[in-house]
Amino acid sequence: MPRVLVTVPEKNPQPYRFDLDSQLVTMGRGSRNHIVMDCESVSVSHAEMRRIPGGFELVDLESTNGIKLDGWRSEVVSLESGMILELGDVTFEFQLSDEEQVLLKQEVPATSLSEENEVDEVEEPASKPVKRTKPKALPSQPTIGAGTIFGFLVLAMIAFAIGMAVRFEKDTGKSWIEAVMSRSK
Repeated sequence: MPRVLVTVPEKNPQPYRFDLDSQLVTMGRGSRNHIVMDCESVSVSHAEMRRIPGGFELVDLESTNGIKLDGWRSEVVSLESGMILELGDVTFEFQLSDEEQVLLKQEVPATSLSEENEVDEVEEPASKPVKRTKPKALPSQPTIGAGTIFGFLVLAMIAFAIGMAVRFEKDTGKSWIEAVMSRSK
């Protein structure tokens, strides 16, 4: 039985087990999910663990905070035993027994090749090479930090001041700087 260990910040890790033949496991903050994650950084319908030939994959359902593997945001992750991912602030650990790994390796995945995916050749028990694809991780979405916001505000204030100076000069015929200097005398 595949095992998933879900750790919500400041809570005890919760183990979940599923049959190897489970086709779909939903997860998110909503109560209708198979795995409910009580964490604000997790979307109501955050992700699905899908059974595919030769294993499982975790698919992001256009969630706000996505799925991250090694800090990189990914839309789809081919799950391997021992893999640790993040769904928002929640840690998701996927485990398979040695027996399950052997059973899954015996399945022939029906994958289509695309130019964007890396291709590995894997020797199967019948010594016939089988092409498997690994989805490339997408870089995480850019985040706007406090420094960026502060810089934007400073530039906006400078642009506003220049606009006011131009308007003042157009309306009065005097430079705004000259008017300020003559008032201070």
